[in-house]
Amino acid sequence: MKRPYRKFHNDGSLWAKGFLEKNIMEGNWVWFRKDGTKMRSGSFIKGKQAGKWTTYDKNGKVVKVTILDK
Repeated sequence: MKRPYRKFHNDGSLWAKGFLEKNIMEGNWVWFRKDGTKMRSGSFIKGKQAGKWTTYDKNGKVVKVTILDK
């Protein structure tokens, strides 16, 4: 069963959010900069990166999209 997970920067701001299943990354995840802007997003299947991964600049503009095999 997937459960929500949050990880924080040392200053308390949100660094990453996603889901864990049996303590393994699963499903959609998002990483953030200390200023709160989205830095990267993508999915995991049984702890391995899969599908579409997107990297964003500080203004939220997509700067890179990578498609990974499942």
